[in-house]
Amino acid sequence: MHADQHAVDTGPVRRLVDGQFPRWAGLPLTPLASGGTVNAVYRLGDDLTVRLPLTEGGSGDIAKERRILGTLGGLPVAVPAVVAVGEPAEGYPWPWAVHGWLDGAPAREGHAARGLAEFVLAHRANRADGPPAFRGQPLSTVDTATRRAIEDLSRTDEPFDPAAALAAWSEALDAPEWAGPPCWVHGDLMPGNLLLRDGHLTGVLDWATAGLGDPAADLIPAWNLLTADTRQGFRDAVGADDATWARGRGRALSMAVIQLPYYRHTNPVISANARYVLTELGCVPAP
Repeated sequence: MHADQHAVDTGPVRRLVDGQFPRWAGLPLTPLASGGTVNAVYRLGDDLTVRLPLTEGGSGDIAKERRILGTLGGLPVAVPAVVAVGEPAEGYPWPWAVHGWLDGAPAREGHAARGLAEFVLAHRANRADGPPAFRGQPLSTVDTATRRAIEDLSRTDEPFDPAAALAAWSEALDAPEWAGPPCWVHGDLMPGNLLLRDGHLTGVLDWATAGLGDPAADLIPAWNLLTADTRQGFRDAVGADDATWARGRGRALSMAVIQLPYYRHTNPVISANARYVLTELGCVPAP
């Protein structure tokens, strides 16, 4: 997926685990098919996962996620427990982590995750100090990148209406910025990070982007997961005003147009979700 991606194979990962955590040496180690873009993920036994950053840029997430997960409380869903952190070895150049396994299936587009609004509100209410959220800043900070991505996408063979995307982006930029105190946000509520069991939201993964910022960052599931039939109910439940809703819509658009040209040949899960977002936002021409 990335030009600077480090190759991760089962053999070296097995040696990393056995050499640094011999108590787990007898547990089966299985690579997991993942739509993620930052880590290679392996299941270790029944109760653990091994997460290894694919690039140097993602290696700092190990320590950040460990700090964040240690501060969370009062959430209506499970979050991963950081069980151990490993050191570079066996040709692998960065820290890596062992997390607890959470049961569940990733949410699918068009299927409302029950309890999603409850989670967003509960997480927003966390009062402990935290780092700036990765996507918690004003939309203007990604204006250049978003416009460049719209242009890049318009030059591909993807069904895409750049004029509609630019109009939607301009509308989001025109919305008033968040004037309240920074809120805790997850910042990456993609379907693959939301675990469902029996139709209920039971777990939330991948906390490296979390921190304090604009609550609009956690409205992106309205367009990357929900449908027109369920979107308004989510908005009502989280109490999003017009400006916050517009910024959330803009954040979903920005992520989709940046992801699709970058991942459309390398990550079918992320690129399919980006297409879903653009369709829900009216940025795909009618057939």
